[in-house]
Amino acid sequence: MPGPIQSIERAAAVLRLLARGPGPLAVGEIAVALDLAKPTAHGILRTLLGVGFVTQDAATGKYLLGPALDELGTDRLDVNELRSRAIHRADALAARTGESVRIAVARDGEVTVIHHVFRPDNSAQALAVGEVLPAHATALGKVLLAYDTATEPGALPAFTRRTITSPAALDRAVAEVRRTGWAGEVEEFRSGQAGIAAPVRARGGLVVAAIGINGPTDRLCDNRLQVRPALIERVRAAATAVHRDLTAAR
Repeated sequence: MPGPIQSIERAAAVLRLLARGPGPLAVGEIAVALDLAKPTAHGILRTLLGVGFVTQDAATGKYLLGPALDELGTDRLDVNELRSRAIHRADALAARTGESVRIAVARDGEVTVIHHVFRPDNSAQALAVGEVLPAHATALGKVLLAYDTATEPGALPAFTRRTITSPAALDRAVAEVRRTGWAGEVEEFRSGQAGIAAPVRARGGLVVAAIGINGPTDRLCDNRLQVRPALIERVRAAATAVHRDLTAAR
């Protein structure tokens, strides 16, 4: 079996040292305490700083534990930051596809819409922010089932004749999402409607949300009810763009 990864062990040691220390520590103090070369200690600290596990005092340059550690073991997500980073990408996706765009997160084990851009056609539409979606019957839900362990499928009620109601079939669908990096729904939640979604990743690759489009089946699919590849690529490109914005946020 592969051995332990030294860089992770060293990062854990830095966090333990800061947790039990009397106060903020300078990079040199950390290097001496852990018998590390100063450049090595500095590289570890910069990485931990980037993910919020440590912070740096602006006046002294010393390091202490960061607020992101308080979020471990919880399902808390800064939804406002996510929305602010994604809003322009969602607007652009709606403009490029002509369809409505939704962003959803896992909240209390459910799939909740946190941002919604209307179709740019001036038709009457209802705002979906706050709507709880069935994970097994929507593209957004399947993405979160595939990547976010906080999402639970729960019961599998049928909304249409095409809804997945078998746990084995859902497992296969989720595995396909992981393989391809996107999810689709074709008249599984609402008749005549289809959806495409992709995962939004934060720093380090953690999936924090799903972004997708929703619209009439005849616009999103071909005559064999297969979702159109060009739309898949636009959704995936939007998800990648939000990822870039999130990782550049710090």
